[in-house]
Amino acid sequence: MTTREYAIQCIKDEAQAVLDMIPQLDDNFDKAVELIYDCHGKVIVTGVGKSGHIGAKIAATLASTGTPSFFINPLDVYHGDLGVMSKGDVVLAISNSGQTDELLRFIPMVLHMEIPIIGMSGNPTSLLAKYSTCHLNVAVKKEACPLNLAPTSSTTATLVMGDALAVALMEKRHFRPQDFAQFHPGGELGKRLLTTAQ
Repeated sequence: MTTREYAIQCIKDEAQAVLDMIPQLDDNFDKAVELIYDCHGKVIVTGVGKSGHIGAKIAATLASTGTPSFFINPLDVYHGDLGVMSKGDVVLAISNSGQTDELLRFIPMVLHMEIPIIGMSGNPTSLLAKYSTCHLNVAVKKEACPLNLAPTSSTTATLVMGDALAVALMEKRHFRPQDFAQFHPGGELGKRLLTTAQ
């Protein structure tokens, strides 16, 4: 195959992985939306490695669409950052395997504080799923990587699930253009919104 054909195959594989998530949506998604909607504190998103990078983007999307949210690396929790968490918060924990050691060591602290956990992984029988209040299944059949190793389809699926949460919450909150403008005062987007939002 040519390099362009590899690119086309990658895009097709990732697009199919996203579509394959639709049948995986269940009552856990509704429960996750309710947990975040009813949250009186912050949504704390956490994950390690590529899951962490995706988690940071999900936190940013939630924060910019009306859900107070930020990302924290679970490794930093052991060095004082646990202090940012309090009752009334919700934790969104992301791990493709659901078995990431650094993340799992963080879970008992969250449970001790009686903070609900929304787990997001590709393994509904994982320890993360077991200890989560609700679990969002982002399993993919295969990675778009030709070696089936590098996180590609799995990270795309996770990102899309995060967007699905944000969009569902926007609808539930009746989030309007003027609300969006409030969180995007800078750049071209902010300029356009602030001059057109009524």
